[in-house]
Amino acid sequence: MWPSSSSTGAPFLFVKKEDGGLRLCVNYRKLNSVTRKNKYPVPPMNQALNVFNGSSIFSKIDLCGAYTLLRIKEGDEHLTAFRTKYGSYEYLVMPFGLTNSPSSFQNLVNDIFHDILDFYVVVYLDDIMVFSKSEEEHVTHVSTFLSRLRAKNLFSKPSKFLFHVCSVEYLGYIVYSEGLKMEQAKFPQILNWPPPRNLKALQSFLAFAHFYCCFINNYSKKISPLTSFLKKDSCFHLNEEALTKIVDTNASNYALGAVLSQVTDSGKHPIEFNSRKGIPEELNFENHDKKLVGIVWALKH
Repeated sequence: MWPSSSSTGAPFLFVKKEDGGLRLCVNYRKLNSVTRKNKYPVPPMNQALNVFNGSSIFSKIDLCGAYTLLRIKEGDEHLTAFRTKYGSYEYLVMPFGLTNSPSSFQNLVNDIFHDILDFYVVVYLDDIMVFSKSEEEHVTHVSTFLSRLRAKNLFSKPSKFLFHVCSVEYLGYIVYSEGLKMEQAKFPQILNWPPPRNLKALQSFLAFAHFYCCFINNYSKKISPLTSFLKKDSCFHLNEEALTKIVDTNASNYALGAVLSQVTDSGKHPIEFNSRKGIPEELNFENHDKKLVGIVWALKH
């Protein structure tokens, strides 16, 4: 980038990256709304994940720079201007956030690897995998791949390069010799997902769940009570009565007790307490029978 004298200027902010660095993110919403769209297709994720059949050795590559490998058309740089307290700046290369960045970059990498795509290389934007059925084959495949990068003056990030592994994370899944499986880190995220309180929250959960629908038998049937709320004119509202409720019971040698609690985003909260003195017949029961009496009494109450 370089200093800009453009009369326009988009807002920006910094987002922290996984490696601790900062990513400059410019809000190009207004520019994107008037940009003629590049129709070059970015492949659906399921297509990128369906090419590993029989493969057992993998290498994962993340290209340095990604979108910034593409030069903006000369004369159009001023359109990317953004303003800081130190002045305005504009990009000479394709920045993150432009509507045509993904499709333009996909076009670039597909052209470079067009004759080996899906044979032993799969490309989804800047996430690239080399896959093979044997170790000997993999050495040849990776060598060919790296030669292509060198010929085009493209480079990989050493910190994100995984070479010659039996399983690897790719596009949110674990790829290994037997196919695909979920990342273990996703399980707590699903189990601890807060109940959706409105339609937008419901749509967010369904989008996340659909990403892993291939692992769930009869997924559409199981999710239908929730998807029915997406229909036009349907009403979705999770009120207090719809929240999960828990009944805790106990019994002693003298009495029965129960607590009705409601589960909210902040935890379990008691909403009603009840107890009664045990009748003579119950006091003669064994301890486990007393507890069963307490459960039956609490649920009837």
